[in-house]
Amino acid sequence: MSNSDDKQRNSLYHERATQARIVRRIVFFAFLGLVILGTIAGFGAYSYITNALSPVDEDSPEEMEITIPIGSTANHIGTILEEEGLVRNGTVFRYYVRYKNESGFQAGDYRLHTGMTMDEIIESLKDGTVMQDPELVFTIPEGLWLEHMIEAIAKETDHTVEDLEAVIHDKDYVESLIERYDMLTEVVLDEDIRYPLEGYLFPARYDFMVENPSIEEIVEAMLSRTQAILTNLEEEMDELELTPHEVLTLASIIEREAQKSEDRYMISGVLHTRLERGMKLQVDPTTAYAIGEHLYMTSIPDTQYDSPYNTYVVDGIPIGPIAGPGQDSIEAVVRPEITGDLYFYARINGDVLYTDTYEEHLANRDRYRHEWIEAAEEAEQEDEE
Repeated sequence: MSNSDDKQRNSLYHERATQARIVRRIVFFAFLGLVILGTIAGFGAYSYITNALSPVDEDSPEEMEITIPIGSTANHIGTILEEEGLVRNGTVFRYYVRYKNESGFQAGDYRLHTGMTMDEIIESLKDGTVMQDPELVFTIPEGLWLEHMIEAIAKETDHTVEDLEAVIHDKDYVESLIERYDMLTEVVLDEDIRYPLEGYLFPARYDFMVENPSIEEIVEAMLSRTQAILTNLEEEMDELELTPHEVLTLASIIEREAQKSEDRYMISGVLHTRLERGMKLQVDPTTAYAIGEHLYMTSIPDTQYDSPYNTYVVDGIPIGPIAGPGQDSIEAVVRPEITGDLYFYARINGDVLYTDTYEEHLANRDRYRHEWIEAAEEAEQEDEE
């Protein structure tokens, strides 16, 4: 091999070695740059959050009075606190409340000051003091169809059923609500949905400081209660890949099926198991809602009723809620008690019998079906009297 070949090979080697050193330096400095930028960003985020959680003015605190309206969500409360200058960022307040899993905020009047930390403000907001007795108090029971919920509100207020229906079912109004409430989406405006807000108005006791609140005030107080519950369950909903609409739909079924708290979680487990196995849910309350009539017993022709609400016909979760579920039923959806059972039979006395085979389920039905027949006959006699 000639000297010229050796020189050429050595030159090529040195050139490649030089390039390798340059590449290593570039990679090193790029990595170092990313570390520095990450450190700066992390420190900046830490400083921002720390500052947001600290008192607005600890040296010269200013005292002020604020009012937290009935039905306020953490998001709404954060906005009020930011507008009043009690916290630096209302959004940080909202996420901090979720991180701390705080709840139980009370509507009322508060005397707070700018020297309070966010933790101190949160604790204070749990001890609301209403300065006056409510002018209007009414309670909406759990499990009502929306049409019956409207009738209940009409009995307690100066609003007529017709006026309530006109507002609650108004498409433009519902669209405005969709823009303000995270839980509401365009799905509620599907043409096959009977009532857009079915299942979204929370059943509970409501205290109003005015004698005749507007229909919008009533509706939005009820929506805010539901939104607050769903906001606290967001992580669990994400884990199960369920939307708020699906959660409320399943919760409404559970509400109509169960009388006892423990059964809500057991029935939720049955529903989840059936969904996972690709089975139809086949729950009677959905058939009754589809038909538009409360049924003591569901016949075979009833189960064949063609409707996107009827779970004997449709696969998976039906198109929408069939009643107003309470908090226990909503939480049961995302915290199911999975036992492997595929069937349940609810007796007239509220007991629920669970089985993992269809044969056992039919045996329970045959054993206790007479209870429902007798109850239906008694109800018919009372109606005739």
